[in-house]
Amino acid sequence: MELFPAIPLAEWRDTKTTVHLFCQVVGKIRLAASVRRNHWWNVPFHLTGRGLTTRPMGLADGNPIFTIDFDFVDHRLIASTVDGRSVSFPLPGHSVASFHRGVLDALASLGVKVSIADPSPFGLPEKHPPFAEDTGNATYDPVWMTRAWQVLSQVNLVLEEFAAGFSGKASPVHLFWHSFDLAHTRFSDRRIHQPAADPVTREAYSREVISFGFWFGDAQSGEAAFYSYTAPEPAGLADEPLHPAAAGWTSSGGGHLALLRYSDARAEPDPRAAVLAFLDSAYHAGAQRAGWNTDDLACPGGITDPERKAHHEPRR
Repeated sequence: MELFPAIPLAEWRDTKTTVHLFCQVVGKIRLAASVRRNHWWNVPFHLTGRGLTTRPMGLADGNPIFTIDFDFVDHRLIASTVDGRSVSFPLPGHSVASFHRGVLDALASLGVKVSIADPSPFGLPEKHPPFAEDTGNATYDPVWMTRAWQVLSQVNLVLEEFAAGFSGKASPVHLFWHSFDLAHTRFSDRRIHQPAADPVTREAYSREVISFGFWFGDAQSGEAAFYSYTAPEPAGLADEPLHPAAAGWTSSGGGHLALLRYSDARAEPDPRAAVLAFLDSAYHAGAQRAGWNTDDLACPGGITDPERKAHHEPRR
């Protein structure tokens, strides 16, 4: 299929809002039932060949090992346990309230007991009621949701390709359900102290980072875009060049965000190369201004073996 097919926000805005809230319900279950990892790496979803997965969880909290998956091909929510039992139900036709109830009932039927500390949306610019009370968000268009998952799948592999060139500490390519963006983050060893920040922010940004990702846009940010930021932001970051020419710096939260709109990437002769060029230019902008040793951290083609690098062996 076409690389980076069109996905105008206006065509699926209501579906996106509903599915985003569905993801928050399942994400809070993942938060409650998984072992905590540094920088909240236990919390995000990962892509599968059909949608999104929480990955296995449980065991440490007394629950059986279980997984929750979104299938955006057949449009079902699937809860499974390690012994092969599963319960599923269709995604279309549900409000957030009925979805929330359906997920908890499915888990209970599998012997999984999870208590969500705060069963309400987190970190959204718009106000929404608690999950159990939200009967208003109930739009689910299967055609557009499949398209969104296909876009995420393509972006995921481009981010994986970009991630392969860095040998330092880095996150997986994963989807954060609170903001509904696909992200990859590179870290330095510099510790960042933020006593005034909230606990979520302090853990996420306890080290200096350069982060990259993609999100579908919203009422505030407009259409879908690729992005990057450096935190804390070094002086002069927005003076650094970005590629391709359509990319630029935009003000965001008192700092700057490198931005390449999805529509501009699609218009390039080689969209994949354009996105990789954007990510690379944003990385070098932040790394050079922050004083990272980019040569030492580089591993072209995902190779750190000095013998293979020295002899320029081809990848198999």
